[in-house]
Amino acid sequence: MHLDLASEFSEFLLFFLSLLLSREREREGTRAKGNAGVFFICLSDLDFLSRHVARGNGVLCFPGESHARESFPLNQRVELSELRARDRARHGRILQGSNGVVDFPVDGSSDPYLVGLYFTRVQLGSPPRDFYVQIDTGSDLLWVSCNSCNGCPKSSGLKIELNSFDPSSSSTASLVSCSDEMCTLAVQTSDSQCSAENNQCAYSFQYGDGSGTTGYYVSDMLYFDTILGESMTANSSSSIVFGCSNYQSGDLTKTDRAVDGIFGFGQQGLSVISQLSSRGVTPKVFSHCLKGGSNGGGILVLGEIVEPSIVYSPLVPSQPHYNLNMQSIAVNGQILPIDPAVFATSSNQGTIVDSGTTLAYLAGEAYDIFVNAITAAVSQSVTPLHSDGNHCYIISGSVDEIFPPVSLNFEGSASMILKPGEYLLLMGSSAGTSRWCIGFQRVQDQGITILGDLVLKDKIFIYDLVRQRIGWANYDCSLAVNVSATSGKDQFINAGQLSVSSSSRDGLYKLIPAIVAAFIVHISVFGGFLLL
Repeated sequence: MHLDLASEFSEFLLFFLSLLLSREREREGTRAKGNAGVFFICLSDLDFLSRHVARGNGVLCFPGESHARESFPLNQRVELSELRARDRARHGRILQGSNGVVDFPVDGSSDPYLVGLYFTRVQLGSPPRDFYVQIDTGSDLLWVSCNSCNGCPKSSGLKIELNSFDPSSSSTASLVSCSDEMCTLAVQTSDSQCSAENNQCAYSFQYGDGSGTTGYYVSDMLYFDTILGESMTANSSSSIVFGCSNYQSGDLTKTDRAVDGIFGFGQQGLSVISQLSSRGVTPKVFSHCLKGGSNGGGILVLGEIVEPSIVYSPLVPSQPHYNLNMQSIAVNGQILPIDPAVFATSSNQGTIVDSGTTLAYLAGEAYDIFVNAITAAVSQSVTPLHSDGNHCYIISGSVDEIFPPVSLNFEGSASMILKPGEYLLLMGSSAGTSRWCIGFQRVQDQGITILGDLVLKDKIFIYDLVRQRIGWANYDCSLAVNVSATSGKDQFINAGQLSVSSSSRDGLYKLIPAIVAAFIVHISVFGGFLLL
């Protein structure tokens, strides 16, 4: 009994110390490459540890500096890379049931004349390969181009290297059969079907812009970084079902903005967020902060960004998309005379939040009222211009000083305040003047309003699928954010710069002397028992 207790306590202590000192090991490891005075003090020399704790010859090493390296035999030194690998393996085991926060890199921009989309990188298969996929909250499935794809682009104007997925080259890949429960779910909730001829679960999707893709479902590993705290991430993985595209059409075939596929963040069962949250890998909430401007980029996390100014509006229930109840639009504080029924959700109308849409679209019955209100507010300061069916304005001066703010008002007293650059598009400038056009487009014959990247940029957006609500707040997306992973209690970490507050960091380091003291007592007490 004493042996078991001592072993468990020692393993916990070794693990906890390794976590606290991982950042220092990183720094010292870098310094060690060019510093002959670096050595490692290894606790494996302690009799208690060497005989009873260090199963598998495990060694805990601390970096230091000395002129007496010869006193420490090299055969007792563990490489830093091996320690990091052990840490990551342990972190992965801990995180399997802890709803960790997953961080994805973001590239691209909302500017339709530069990129016009935001995308991220995912790693799939064994060995893992990189795939660049568009971030799309308007669809559910993650799919990438297959090696057998017809019509898939081979190069991209986004200066990224395109890849194709080959199931036969991944040791962990398997095709999804007709009897698989994920196939049953796909057939029920999406444009999927099952071929009795080859027992293969397949799909065929059409997007709102007329483009489309067909392919089949594959089960394989998704690799991702789970954030632990300051500058600490764990390499994690989970098996997911995704699409392997063997045919593409429409805009998906164009090379100017070509990516490897689409990352659907919808709320149906096939989406990655639904798959991972159902297994306890991540919380059932995700957030993004898409940076505007020419540089673009931003933050995308499976977790909840925490910001005091966030307001929430409930999702319309039983909808395939992220529908909100928009109740009114105000220009410069004045509510526009638009019948609220125009925004009511039904089969062919409503307000949808969609990161896969570049611009924004307004129901036809509201469009003219909106444009006329903008024009009236700036009539004394601009020259109106109609260009190719667009409502434009020639201005001299700052667009933010000339044009009024716009407020989109939603159920729950939640207002989304749009600055001029979030409903206007800069079309060109010359000799001190610039031409700005209304970025909202008219939707003909339908009452659908779509809030795309033009509106979503420079804001935190939270998709809380547990509480069935969406939250937002204006934010500088080049800054860091705090993220909460709720698994019994809130754990706040920083996904932008992967750092914690200085008070938390000081608290961790203040614990070290106490832990070392407890460690010494632990050795003396339990060592005495074990030597009896």
